[in-house]
Amino acid sequence: MPYSPDLAAILKEGARFEADGIAYVIERLPVGTVVAPTGEITACDPLTCANGAEAFTATIAPGRYPLTAWVAVVSQDGGTPDQRTAALELTVSDQAAVRWEMALNEGQDVGVLDADGYFGYPVDAGVGTLADLSAVAALAEWDYDQLEDVYIPAQIPPGPAPIDGLVDEATGANVITVASGWGDGVYPTFVGFAADGTVCGFVTDFLVVPGL
Repeated sequence: MPYSPDLAAILKEGARFEADGIAYVIERLPVGTVVAPTGEITACDPLTCANGAEAFTATIAPGRYPLTAWVAVVSQDGGTPDQRTAALELTVSDQAAVRWEMALNEGQDVGVLDADGYFGYPVDAGVGTLADLSAVAALAEWDYDQLEDVYIPAQIPPGPAPIDGLVDEATGANVITVASGWGDGVYPTFVGFAADGTVCGFVTDFLVVPGL
């Protein structure tokens, strides 16, 4: 079956995992509020792939939604711990997810995936986001100097290095970036559904904790 991580295990503050002598302890870090004027949500590396970003087929009501980074504190043999973004979660409602499905763009079909395969977005600048498609489209119009001024500051915040940029003054739409797991790669996003069938959240899995 396609890749299906144990998101309930990752999205739990204080959760601890061990693999190959490496310990992973999960911490929850709120990183801001996403303003979604259209409710069409996308996940992407907005610094390199904003032009090609597509909305997921699952949509939500326009509004303001909290964004949370689930950070893995990684340590081995008493060495200095490292912090990596294990997952990025956009919370849509207070209802708990009873099931998670791979978030798809138009035309994608999980039926074509091999075992453990997934659809995901490529990261080339070491960052990712969950944002309204209109915000990412607005960011795509920025030139490099604008991107550098907002998203590549001289002093990068500590991991997960959240940076919140207002990209459309008329709507208040913004794009919040976080460091993407171990860096560049391809990362899947999942959409959570509540018991009543409504969308309750989106989560990008940055593939940090092995075996989940």
